[in-house]
Formats: sequence, structure tokens, C-alpha cells
Amino acid sequence: MRHFGHISPVAREGLFYKEPCEFSASSSARVLSVALGATLYSPATRPRLADDVIKLAGRGVVSMVLCLEDSIDDAEVVGAEANLVRQFKELEARADDVPLLFIRVREPEQISDLVERLGSSARLLSGFVLPKFTEERGELFLEALTAAEAAGGHRLFAMPVLESPELLHLESRTETLQGIARTVDKYRERVLALRLGVTDFCSAYGLRRAPDMTAYDVQIVGAVIGDVVNVLGRADGTGFTITGPVWEYFRLQERMFKPQLRRSPFMGRAEELRTALIEHDLDGLLREIELDRANGLLGKTCIHPSHVQPVHALSVVSHEEYSDAQDILRPERGGGGVLRSAYTNKMNEVKPHRAWAERTLQRAEVFGVARENVGFVELLAAGLSD
Repeated sequence: MRHFGHISPVAREGLFYKEPCEFSASSSARVLSVALGATLYSPATRPRLADDVIKLAGRGVVSMVLCLEDSIDDAEVVGAEANLVRQFKELEARADDVPLLFIRVREPEQISDLVERLGSSARLLSGFVLPKFTEERGELFLEALTAAEAAGGHRLFAMPVLESPELLHLESRTETLQGIARTVDKYRERVLALRLGVTDFCSAYGLRRAPDMTAYDVQIVGAVIGDVVNVLGRADGTGFTITGPVWEYFRLQERMFKPQLRRSPFMGRAEELRTALIEHDLDGLLREIELDRANGLLGKTCIHPSHVQPVHALSVVSHEEYSDAQDILRPERGGGGVLRSAYTNKMNEVKPHRAWAERTLQRAEVFGVARENVGFVELLAAGLSD
């Protein structure tokens, strides 16, 4: 699979100076942690889940979480587990080319049980999402995942969700973060990414952000995100990929922009698409994605297919970013110094900007580099095309 792989090679060639790389579930953790992109959540109770997975893969979704936790009622868990086993068997029979698939469990015991019940179809499973992750709970989850991997002979990744009240509350935050850091460091090779449960953070204070506000506008939430990145997202080799929080709002169906996109090619008409996005309550999503990147987050939790392509379009590296990153990382610049950007609009300071440049080139490998005259509008339009 590859990002923007659902559009034609000719269209990709017109959009990309450097095309996104191909990857698979067997790719390195370094590649996959960046490649997650917009991770789409779906309740595990959906009766046509296999059909949904195949359809969404054909529309550019590369990672999905099939949820047994908060998205379903407590009374539905047993039936949802049985449904997952059926749907994985159907996927195994119909298609190998599926997105990266993860199951969000409630308790550690579910991990080994599900892997055993999935049997040969467990090869389609990339790992598990671990909710309300703390040092104590996390150790149990990760021990169970390690055991299931050994029993099944198939690599399984973990994606812990940081959403517990202990992490939110100021008096326990530092200790909780330190405990989480110890646990994920111990199981580093199994932790693909850390996810933020911002809805649970808001719930602890009876809050819910409006569609014109980002998570960063809610100061309690923004402070937690900053502290999580501070401890767990460092660029010194000790950090992890941390994904952006969920955007809760949507209005229309998945093909919400299709009428506008069919009326015009949108080349040079960014304002028209921006207006359409505002009308469909996604202007806040775009601002939040930009703030995610500015605050050290990569990828995003999504609960509606209409959110996927905006996340991916904004993940593509611009030609200007790529040019700056390459200049900073040239071998002859190893001693440091300052140079003017090739775009002549900024200063590139080699040593302070090096970590940024390295992360930018990792993103460029997976999401590609846009041509000079191609921006978010063109990438979004292409991603939504048939």
C-alpha cells in the first residue's frame, strides 16, 4: 500500500515531486509509525465490517482500529468479539490488500483470546490499541501482547492510549507520565505509536469543545498534550510517535466535497475549497491538524471517513519544506552554521533545525513531496477523486 495509492499513477506524477513510498504491514516500525496517517476507528459491531474495510482501503485509508471499547455498549462486547472473528475470516478469504488493522480491547485477557480465535486470519492484524494506559495497566497489556505474539508467531504492535484521569490531574501527572515512560521504554520495540484520548480528558471536567475550537483552545487539554510531548515525544532518540486527537464533528457523508470538486479543478482556487470546508464544519479540523504538527504530533485519530483525506493532504511535505530539510542535512553542513533558504524567505540554522529536517524527510518518504505548484487544495481534490 501507499498513501495516495488509490489515485492513478498519472495523477500522482502530476502532484508529486517525490512520490510516497510503498509499505506493508511487514515494513519497519519506523516507517509504519509515520505511515499511520489518519487512523479511522470503527465499532467492531458493524455487520458488514469486512466490506467496509475493503471499500475504505480503496478510498485511501491505510490504518483502521476496530473498537471493542468505548464505541460499543458493555452488553455488546461478546457479540462484537464474535463478529470480529467472522469478519477477519471473510477478509482473509477475499483480500490480502487491507489497511493496517488494529483491535482496541478493554482488558489484557482479550488479546490472547482474540489472537487464538482469529487463527490464520490473525496475519491480517497489525496489533492492539490499549486504552486508559498507565504503568500498572500498561504492563499487563504489554505482557499479554508479548505472549500472544510468541504463541501466534506473528508480529504485533501496541498503540497505548493516554487518557486516564491520573494523567490529566495536575497533582498526579508527573508521576503518571514517568510511569508510562518507564513502561513503553521497556517494551519499545512493540510500541508503534502513542495515542491521545482527548475526549476522556474533556469528560473529566464536563467539557466538550465546539466545532470552531481545537483541542489546543481548551487550556487543560492543551497543557496535557504539551506535557506528553515533553516527556514522550523528544527528538533525541528516546521519543515515540504521538498521534493527534480525534476530531468529533462531521456533517454530511463521505463524499461531501464531490459536487464542488466536479464543478471545478480547483487549480489556484484555494478560497473556494476553503469556503466549502468551512460550510461542512471542517475548518476547525484543518486548524487542529496544523496545530498538531506544530506541537510535535503526527497522524490523527478519525471517526469519520470524511476526515481522512484532509489529514493525508496536510501530511504531504511541501517542496519548500523538502528543500530546506535537504539543505540542512547536507554532509558539508555537519559543522553547523546558518544559511538562507533556497526560497529566500527564511533562515535555516543547521544544528537547531537538524531534528526538524530529519523528521521532515521521514514524512516525505511516506507521504511524498508535492511539486512546487501543488498545495493542499490540489492534493485534497485528487484524494477525493474517483
